[in-house]
Amino acid sequence: MPIALDTPQGAAELAESLLPPLGNRWLHTQAVAARAREASAAVPEVERDLLVASAWLHDIGYAPELRETGFHPLDGARHLESLGAPDRLVRLVAHHSGAVYEAEQRGLSTELGIYEREDSPLLDALIYADMTTGPAGQFFDFDRRIDEILVRYEPGSEVHTAISKARPYLGAAVERTCARLGE
Repeated sequence: MPIALDTPQGAAELAESLLPPLGNRWLHTQAVAARAREASAAVPEVERDLLVASAWLHDIGYAPELRETGFHPLDGARHLESLGAPDRLVRLVAHHSGAVYEAEQRGLSTELGIYEREDSPLLDALIYADMTTGPAGQFFDFDRRIDEILVRYEPGSEVHTAISKARPYLGAAVERTCARLGE
């Protein structure tokens, strides 16, 4: 029987089959999933499992065996699509944490553009979970997380430039989620 990738358990199983060798990336992923679970009240009840599943899978594109473009949101989305994952899950992974900004830097906007981006409490909550979790799973507030990324990536690099441009978009998603959670 195939794994139900849009359930937290199925998504966790797939993530665990790919990410543990990546060390901190695996710690980050586990913590983002926990953070998404904590933030699930920010989305309608029927979407809570999908939020947690997308958190488990948001970084699977970093797995070396999935690397095609070197752009993890796109590589992860393509892999999920190849497994027959639900379209919305694929799109959430493709567009997590302002991926459109980095796609532009990498010349991959057309490729990413085949996956429609939604503007929703669900995508906001996924961004919140990722953008309040450090690279080894530690809790960070939004500004500290952005600063950490900017220090980790060299000025002028695709990630540094993309995160700098995406900061207002990402910050707004985090703020909307905090408001929905009453924080």
